[in-house]
Parts: sequence; C-alpha cells; structure tokens
Amino acid sequence: MAPSLLDSVDGLRGAVAAWRADGLTVALVPTMGALHEGHMALVRAARTLGERTVVSLFVNPAQFAPDEDFDLYPRNPADDLAKLAEAGVEAAFMPNVDAIYPPGFATTVHVEGVTAGLESAARPHFFDGVATVVTKLLLQCLPDVALFGEKDYQQLVTVRRLVADLDIPCQIEAVPTVRAEDGLALSSRNVYLSAEERRVAPRLFEVLSWMAAALAQGAPSADAVSNGRAALTAAGFTRIDYLAVCDAETLASVEGISAPARVLAAAWLGETRLIDNVVVNPVG
Repeated sequence: MAPSLLDSVDGLRGAVAAWRADGLTVALVPTMGALHEGHMALVRAARTLGERTVVSLFVNPAQFAPDEDFDLYPRNPADDLAKLAEAGVEAAFMPNVDAIYPPGFATTVHVEGVTAGLESAARPHFFDGVATVVTKLLLQCLPDVALFGEKDYQQLVTVRRLVADLDIPCQIEAVPTVRAEDGLALSSRNVYLSAEERRVAPRLFEVLSWMAAALAQGAPSADAVSNGRAALTAAGFTRIDYLAVCDAETLASVEGISAPARVLAAAWLGETRLIDNVVVNPVG
C-alpha cells in the first residue's frame, strides 16, 4: 500500500494524532529524499521500533551555502515513494519550503561544542541548518523515536545534543553505515562520481579502517593522521577537508585511545565530496 502523502504540518500532526488515539507508537526517519539502501536501512529499523512510520522527504535549503549543490541535489520523488510503499511505510511527509520556513521565519537553532570543527570548518552554515530543520521536524511530528545514520556522525552527535538540551521527548537511534560491497559508504551524492572516481572512492574506507587498526594498537593519533593523509593523496583524492581522531561522544580531538573514538574524514574526488567515519575501540 502506498504511504499517505502529507504536505502540511497540520496534515502530519493530524495523522500522528489519529495513531496516538489508537495507542500506537510513531517512528520518524528524516531524509532529503533520493533514497538509497542506506536510507532504507533506517526505514527498516524504524519499523521495528515504532508501530507507525513517517519518512520526511525535504531537501533543506538552510544547510546549503549559495555555492553548494542545492539546485543539483538528486531528487526522485516517484522512486522514493515506490520504495517507501514496498517497505510498508504508512506516511511520507513532503512539505515545500514555505511549509517549513514560512514568510517571516526568523529563528535558528545553534548547537555549541559538538558542531565545532570537522564539517563546520568547511561548511560553517551547515549545522545551524541541520539543527533548525531537525528540531522543527521533531516538534512537528513528536515521534517516540527518530532514526539517524552513523555515516553523518557529527550530525548524529549534534542531534543527540539538541534533543537532550531542549528536552524534546524523542529517543534518537543510530543505524550503522550501509556500504557497497567494496566498502564505499552509500550516499545520494555518489551519483556524481565518474567511473574512475567510483573506482578510487572505496580507498577512503580502506584508509580509515587501517588507521583505526593502528590506533587500536597504540599508534599516536598524529602519526595515523599524517599517514592517512598521505595515503588518500596517493590514491587520487584531490583535497582533504579534514581527517581527525575524535572522542566518540564529545568529538574532541584525542591523542591516544583511552575511550571509544572515531576516525572521521571528508575528502574530495574531483567535484564530489565524500564523508565517512570508522569506530576505534580503546587499546586493551
């Protein structure tokens, strides 16, 4: 059965209220559409955690800078809806920009601390846009649980922080990164890669993985990062926005692994920017 198509906040709230009246729990999967297997892993997890599932499909202009790819960002709503129907999703929330940011909209949600550095160094506008739209979606839907992927790890940590700080009554669940057979993290932007770039792209995950293994054996973070940068450059990555070893909870840089950590990277192949991260467990 096709999901109900909801394009207004009132429509979304009405659907959720009807489910609540029947005593049903609700899961939300926020997306920007162009759904791939990574998104569908979130949807499948949502359907195990809530009795009704809402998937939002909204390309959020607030997280794009003027020189970024908002206009070119992949959009395929018919394909998205077919995938959601096959997965058994009950509702698709597909608002236009004015429904999310009506005329006169003047509020921005800003999260300190965990948004510093990494993505923000290259995209200083990004997390205010993410935090604002996610806060709105959570308050519009008020789900019991919302699902986010670990591929966008700094985003996941940011969402957890804002939900805790603003007392939003929603459980945030993380879903592991879904990868192609060669290790490349699935992303809507992978369609931008040329055939040669697609051949090189899995090296990002390979380099992060051996960095994580070296760190787990006690290698200094500075050495791992230096070697990782050299390996990515040698593989053909044209620019590295960041390559860092960070505490998994605070995202503060760490020199040695005494608590769970992550190796995080953003690197370019031609005109395509790829991000990924790998967990590092404490030594011993």
